[in-house]
Amino acid sequence: MNRRGLPFVFLNVAMTADGKIAHASRRFEAFGGPRDRRHLLELRATADAVMSGARTVDLDKINLGPGPAKYRRMRVRRGLAEYNLRIIVSGAGTLDPNAEIFRHKFSPIIILTTERASEAKVRRLRTLADEVKVCGQTSVDFEAALRWLSAKWNVKRLLCEGGGEVNSALFQADLVDELHLTICPLIFGGRHAPTLADGPGVPRLSQATHLRLASMKRYEGGIFLVYRRAGKGG
Repeated sequence: MNRRGLPFVFLNVAMTADGKIAHASRRFEAFGGPRDRRHLLELRATADAVMSGARTVDLDKINLGPGPAKYRRMRVRRGLAEYNLRIIVSGAGTLDPNAEIFRHKFSPIIILTTERASEAKVRRLRTLADEVKVCGQTSVDFEAALRWLSAKWNVKRLLCEGGGEVNSALFQADLVDELHLTICPLIFGGRHAPTLADGPGVPRLSQATHLRLASMKRYEGGIFLVYRRAGKGG
């Protein structure tokens, strides 16, 4: 848990040298390399739950699970359940029922949505997930959602794997404790290509989220950075 009694929230992001997390089509193609994939699975092995946005889940062939047996054993040695909880964020309640994640039943799936989702959409989501939680009117109230995840599901460590709008909302709510960032030697370009933190952004410098560098490593032509929370305004 973090210092405010909320789950410890850590983000894992691979981005290009120009700050893009995917190209302009927004369809994910892994570009971080084998080392980045290993790090992702190592981080999942420390998390009670892994969270991602609806667009990421719809477009990518991911299941948000712990991966091969090696990483499941790592979880068990840490005293965690063999399989992590899986959380999908969908403010409008719109998800593809044929998405890859719904084909794998190894652990509970939780959907966080808002009052923008119609009753019909919420009923449909309940056929896909183990639980659907309405948190907020027009946008997900992440602080309330995290408190609920802690109380109801005993989530102490929450790993977020994007996309950019979910990341941005977590930063804006001052809920991110740690950022794992891989900078890859690529340029995607494109004004419509998603970035690490999309959404409306802050209107003033004083509202920016400040981070402090905890570690830095070079590898395979890229750089791996870990930042920790420094709060708002430094």
